[in-house]
Amino acid sequence: MIEVENLTKRFDGHVAVDNISFTIERGEIFGLLGPNGAGKTTTISMLATLLRPTSGTARVNGFDITTRAGEVRKSIGIVFQDQSLDEELTAYENMDFHGRLYRIPRNVRQQRISDLLSLVELADRKNSLVKTFSGGMRRRLEIARALLHEPKVFFLDEPTLGLDPQTRNHIWAYIERLNKEKGITIILTTHYMDEADRLCDRVAIIDRGSIIALDTPDKLKDEVGGDVVTLESRDTEGLYTQLRKAAWIEHIEQHDGVITLTLHNAERHIAEIVQLSTTNGIDIESISIHKPTLEDVFLRLTGRTIRVEEADIRDRMRMMHRLHRGGG
Repeated sequence: MIEVENLTKRFDGHVAVDNISFTIERGEIFGLLGPNGAGKTTTISMLATLLRPTSGTARVNGFDITTRAGEVRKSIGIVFQDQSLDEELTAYENMDFHGRLYRIPRNVRQQRISDLLSLVELADRKNSLVKTFSGGMRRRLEIARALLHEPKVFFLDEPTLGLDPQTRNHIWAYIERLNKEKGITIILTTHYMDEADRLCDRVAIIDRGSIIALDTPDKLKDEVGGDVVTLESRDTEGLYTQLRKAAWIEHIEQHDGVITLTLHNAERHIAEIVQLSTTNGIDIESISIHKPTLEDVFLRLTGRTIRVEEADIRDRMRMMHRLHRGGG
């Protein structure tokens, strides 16, 4: 359904997307996972014909994104990260206006609006102004609106950003239902590990414009191997130095004042970790054990957590903003 080959986008010398290639099968839920600023939205924008690539090619539903942009747009639905609803219109009016833009016949349009508002549980609010809706209700309406012209490919850019856990779970259920019942190919961007893990058939992890891993969530986590143990100590450096000597530890990382290590049968080795720290006069403040997550995959591949990377990006953006305004 989607073929991407050596796709690149530069902005004023900055490489936002760096020579990426991948394919997405028909009916697949495919995730672009990475921190804010990694290039996810830029990739989606190029595939949706909103940005022209600097180089490289891509086809959506068989149509080239640069030479057949009109056909691509007819093939896709998109829910942007930022809201694009008209708050002064009702839910029905927002849907109806969208349907008119796509020249959907009146009787067909009315039936689809009714069906889709029922799908996202907004049928009883169809005549309410959007400005009275909560964030979750607006996101559900945007999903319904984007499906009105029955697209073959559906782009979701950070679909649950800023929503509470209960609403996020509802959105996830709608996405799974769309994929299962209608066979729509879905591409979503996210920096939520649990979202990618639950929804996606395959995940491409993006870091600083490049794809650094691509596989099913389970296979990506299997590459981490074993159990993951997280340790906190006031003497992180000393504890890290001692643990590196242990032959039964398969992998160890020190990041953001925390030590993360990978090993098999972690429960059996906890006593050895405590004994080693006690022998060397190092206090351990906390120990936690969990199975590998996609966060652990990102940490293993980059040496950073997504949370740390996002903080770095925010700092860079604030610095650029100050420089732009002529500040210090």
